[in-house]
Amino acid sequence: MTKKNKIVKKKGKIIKDLTRNIFKILNEDSSKYYNYKQIAGKMGISDTDGKTQILKKLAELTATQKIKEVDRGKFQINEDRKYSLGTLDITSNGNGYFMTDDYENDIFIPNVNLGKGLHGDVVRAYVYKRKRSNKYEADVVEVIERAKTDFVGVLQKSKNFGFVIPDNNKMYADIFISENKMNGAEHGDKVQATIIDWPEKSKNPFGKITTVLGKPGDHNTEMHSILLEYDLPYEFEPQVEKEAQSLPIEITKEEIAKRRDMRGDLTFTIDPKDAKDFDDALSFKKLENGNYEIGIHIADVSHYLQPNTILDDEAYDRATSVYLVDRVVPMLPEMLSNGVCSLRPYEEKLTFSAVFEINEKAQILNQWFGRTVTYSDQRFAYEEAQYLIEANQESRDKNQDKSDAVISSEFSKNEKISIEKSLKCTIPIDVSITGSVYTVTPEIVEATLKLDELAKILRKKRMKEGAISFDRVEVKFDLDEQANPVGVYFKESKDANKLIEEFMLLANRKVAEFIGTKQGKPSNNTFIYRIHDEPNIEKLASLQNIIGKFGYKINTETKESTSESLNQLLSDVHGKAESNMIETLTIRTMSKAVYTTQNIGHYGLAFDYYSHFTSPIRRYPDVMTHRLLQYYLDGGKTPKTDLYEERCKHSSKREELASKAERDSIKYMQVKYMQDHKDEVFEGVITGVTEWGIYVEITKNKCEGMVRIRDIKSDYYIFNEEQYAIVGQSTKNIYQLGNNVKVQVKKTDLERKHLDFNLIED
Repeated sequence: MTKKNKIVKKKGKIIKDLTRNIFKILNEDSSKYYNYKQIAGKMGISDTDGKTQILKKLAELTATQKIKEVDRGKFQINEDRKYSLGTLDITSNGNGYFMTDDYENDIFIPNVNLGKGLHGDVVRAYVYKRKRSNKYEADVVEVIERAKTDFVGVLQKSKNFGFVIPDNNKMYADIFISENKMNGAEHGDKVQATIIDWPEKSKNPFGKITTVLGKPGDHNTEMHSILLEYDLPYEFEPQVEKEAQSLPIEITKEEIAKRRDMRGDLTFTIDPKDAKDFDDALSFKKLENGNYEIGIHIADVSHYLQPNTILDDEAYDRATSVYLVDRVVPMLPEMLSNGVCSLRPYEEKLTFSAVFEINEKAQILNQWFGRTVTYSDQRFAYEEAQYLIEANQESRDKNQDKSDAVISSEFSKNEKISIEKSLKCTIPIDVSITGSVYTVTPEIVEATLKLDELAKILRKKRMKEGAISFDRVEVKFDLDEQANPVGVYFKESKDANKLIEEFMLLANRKVAEFIGTKQGKPSNNTFIYRIHDEPNIEKLASLQNIIGKFGYKINTETKESTSESLNQLLSDVHGKAESNMIETLTIRTMSKAVYTTQNIGHYGLAFDYYSHFTSPIRRYPDVMTHRLLQYYLDGGKTPKTDLYEERCKHSSKREELASKAERDSIKYMQVKYMQDHKDEVFEGVITGVTEWGIYVEITKNKCEGMVRIRDIKSDYYIFNEEQYAIVGQSTKNIYQLGNNVKVQVKKTDLERKHLDFNLIED
């Protein structure tokens, strides 16, 4: 990253949090006042544009009486201000926090002061200082906008009325349902209820049942409940399916003539073994000058998905595919996602491509972007490609001086045959996704091996430039025919996964650079960026406190030292009992990656420019990227950002909801799996400590549950926050974060997706 780009990124971060930064400065000493130049100086902003934004923000804050102008151009915090707008964050114990730009820190709200505000609601709150503690608290006086009104739960039915007990532990109020609003639901049914009123003198909202999902514990009922809880659909409306079926799918000669024809280039896909929606393919060709032409070919969804259609509206509303443990809820109807758009083997497909000329050092010499037509010669699962990489490692080392012989025209026929014989091209039955042994052509094997070499160079460069490596183990389940979990296994990212990852990252980065820069400087082109801000300093300090208990440390003096030491930490803990806990804590220090038209770069990947271009079948922002890229290739002038920024925010929100649903489906499966293992004793590690108990993660399956303090009978334990531990008052025995313990299942709660453990004490 250049010095200039670092400054631009830093300024972008400061401007983004402008209100909070102004309040932070004015709150340092509320008796002092500052002019805009002094405020700019404290923020490290010296350019005219930045100062102009500060002036505008100061005028806005003065107009809303959040600050006051005590003299011409001199500003001071307005300590008389009482009311603020913000968002509620409800905790599982029913209290909340008021999050607002008007104050530097979130403000505590006791349950009695929530004023019918629910989690995520935009509210107006009265903010005051408690006399004893001198700490801020808030009192909600008005709900401006509900975050959601639909909740999934279980109906507890009386004679003439009932209550829906929400699954969501952040929903503190049960929903009253009158007899005529039950929609045929029976006592104990899992339902979706909509809040329709909340009378002033009632402690419970009134609602109606909109959907009867089934009985709690039934597999499909629970999966549908998870989706509905996050406002995610689980089926397409008939008119959407009808429009998808009516699309013309024939690839005509006229369409091919408009595109770069790459059907003759060696092309293949590498995907999960159970994948059906193949977004991307790689093509490989050795050039006469010794370099390589590598194509990253992406399904041309935007050719079929036209703006202002029912199909496009539905794709935008969904914004993402959702990957639950046992199913995929696609963004596009199956006819598109698994059919016409999917880059299936031995089929011609319309694609949008990024094509690069790359040398042996993985340097990009030339690039081309545009629409293509391609033909996939082979489909690999990651396991198959990994087998070829590992099986040929020894022969690669021996034949390093003869590399690329198969794809080069410079070698004799006998030399090619000799090297072909040394290649292992047969996929064994235990790896094959076809169910039988099969042989891959030497050309494809050699291309795979060369792409692997180049990917490793690209990755090494990326890590050297400050990228952070989160190679986390994924929890996966073996399911029987009824989708019951019968086994747990871990999936780890290997060379084949990283091969695809690096070339997808390359395409995403280069597309963003192509649109986002002009002659080496930032352009004014509206575009869809995937940004990732720098880590929160306070969260990094908290991480250091915790990992210090295990003998680890991080250096946060500079951005470079932070990245380097975080990578070292992740490397040091890999494979150890505390690895999952520390990896999780490290991820929590990171900002969330989001979509926006305002670029500040991607911290985690160490890229100044980054977009999402490579998965339009499952992500709507990629569809927008394709459309804008083609628009600019056709010579279009930059459109207004407002509409695209709104769509970016919507896509980020939907992505967050999908992630929560995916996590809930994993928790559900873990609880369901542990129901059949109640008599077993498991080894685990303490991953969290609270005043009411300790969280323990089982080492062999990553299932996490709680041991409640009241269930530990050997002593009376008290929470020690400084030690991240609970301490026995008589024995002085300590159970501390990171300790190894043994547990047994006490209780499984499928509806709440919660496990309770008993601690097995020595």
